Amino acid sequence: MNAHPTLRVVLLAYDDMNLLDLSGPLQALATASKRHSSEAEPLYEIVVASADGGLITTSAGLAVMTASIASLNALPIDTLIAPGGCKGQEFYAPPALVNWIVKQAPRVRRLCSVCTGAFLLAAAGQLQGKRAATHWEWADRLRKLHPKIDIDADKIFVKDGSVWTSAGVSAGIDLALALIEEDYGHHVAIETARQMVMFIKRSGGQSQFSVPLAAQSREGGRFDELHTWVAANLHEILTVERLAEQAGMTPRTFARSYASQLGRTPAKMVEAMRLEAACRALEKTTLPLKTIAANTGYVEEQNLRRVFQRQLGVSPGQYRSRFSGHGTPPDTFSPSKPRSL
Repeated sequence: MNAHPTLRVVLLAYDDMNLLDLSGPLQALATASKRHSSEAEPLYEIVVASADGGLITTSAGLAVMTASIASLNALPIDTLIAPGGCKGQEFYAPPALVNWIVKQAPRVRRLCSVCTGAFLLAAAGQLQGKRAATHWEWADRLRKLHPKIDIDADKIFVKDGSVWTSAGVSAGIDLALALIEEDYGHHVAIETARQMVMFIKRSGGQSQFSVPLAAQSREGGRFDELHTWVAANLHEILTVERLAEQAGMTPRTFARSYASQLGRTPAKMVEAMRLEAACRALEKTTLPLKTIAANTGYVEEQNLRRVFQRQLGVSPGQYRSRFSGHGTPPDTFSPSKPRSL
């Protein structure tokens, strides 16, 4: 059945790592392999490996049995995945894993990370001069530690050559589905997603990169009331002047203060909140696109379509079919298309 030999995928493991960073991609790869492999030729051989082998304890408290990285030195590795997670507010890159990645990187076809696993690849010098994604809450820290990495905090995952990096936690599943599609085609990837009920559970409303909400948590509440008001009035014409009036500030002072505090313009905030609201409406309702466009401030259905194609790479109808329970995912949707807000 396979067009090429079984691909060996190694997922690295270490104490205090995020369980889902490991188990999410592992389950996606295993599901694809189980559903589409022949007895003689499985799609993937999956190995979970740690510095010394044996049991490691995830941040959830679950122990995971691993092979040692030394046991893999003589074996060909197609894809190497570094999951994320750590204890505290700083990522600790185990030196043994860093050194092993340095040695293995020239030999592997793909090098990947999930969440803060990007810090592990960065410590091994594999992200220099590349675009990369990580969990939104860690993006600034990664940027400060490694200023030569082009951090994209909006994308669920980023592919730069043979290096793939993904955003927080469950985004590792999106990454794994894209890897499966690259390896075995769209049919295998979409069937894997369906088997994992991804078109219901992978909700845009739960995305890790909710910019307005993330900004509120960092900024300490100064514009919380404004954000709440905007969310309830997306159908209105939301100019800087209107927002400034609602915030009780002059337009110039408001625009400067908002950008300084939140790191983006008020217009970008409104754009992100409108897209999120439209995504939620598509996921949770059967409202026609014309109504959703009017309710979220896009006015015309065509404007809504253009924004979805530009920002998400799919039409509103494809998004609804993929991320809600109101339809079957169409064959034209590609899980390799990153979603960003």
